Amino acid sequence: MRSWISMPVRLLEEQDVAVAAELSDEAGWNQTADDWRMLLRFAPDGCFGVDADGRLVSTATLVCFGRELAWIGMVLTTTAYRRRGFARKLLGYAIERADEMGIGSLKLDATDQGQPLYESLGFRVEQPVERWWRAGGAPAYSATADSLAGDSFALDREATGVDRSRLLEALAGRGGTWRKSEGFCFSRPGRHANYIGPCVARDAKVARQLIEGCANEDSYWDLLPQNRAAVAMATDLGFAPARRLVRMVRGRNLRGREEWIYGIAGFEWG
Repeated sequence: MRSWISMPVRLLEEQDVAVAAELSDEAGWNQTADDWRMLLRFAPDGCFGVDADGRLVSTATLVCFGRELAWIGMVLTTTAYRRRGFARKLLGYAIERADEMGIGSLKLDATDQGQPLYESLGFRVEQPVERWWRAGGAPAYSATADSLAGDSFALDREATGVDRSRLLEALAGRGGTWRKSEGFCFSRPGRHANYIGPCVARDAKVARQLIEGCANEDSYWDLLPQNRAAVAMATDLGFAPARRLVRMVRGRNLRGREEWIYGIAGFEWG
């Protein structure tokens, strides 16, 4: 019998994008091939895969925000090769890389199925994360796409506790950016629906205007339900809960001004 666990971990490359996109599509996820390309550009040394029988069968990504925080995402294994240790192998590899770099806090968003595996690797529950969905319609508030500014970067750092300016700049090239002096919101195309987020604002009224401005088609919106204002806003705007995950952390607790976070950047970005 072949020892699958002995298969080496390798870095993903541009030619892997099509198969990687097939893996996320098979899982029913919203990421597109362009999302995979963005991950490869943003973290070329943090996109990992394992091959079996001549093809890519399992993936994981590690996105770092300095040494303060790193994010694990895109933990996928094609159906025919599950329960053979590939995900555990890739997660162990990503954790080892993070430890070697001196990352203080390592986080991920876990499904119910994945939570026991992550707990066995030293992760603990931080808080729930919810995906909400709404069919498209004319926006109630007219917002105009805008460019980023330095105050957006400062606001995001205070809200998240880390410098995500590189990520925000990269996301700005993927879709629309709506900005006011007290907040900003992004949207980008997904495989199944438009994706809203991240959305960061000092004021719920500003956050609502920004979200209303970009929710003019079928949309997913991932939020932290501990932000009760975000939940109330999603309900009032006609969104409905579609999926629930749990945010987990390994290492140092790292929290910012989460009452300002009205939408996360995505399960692969945090």
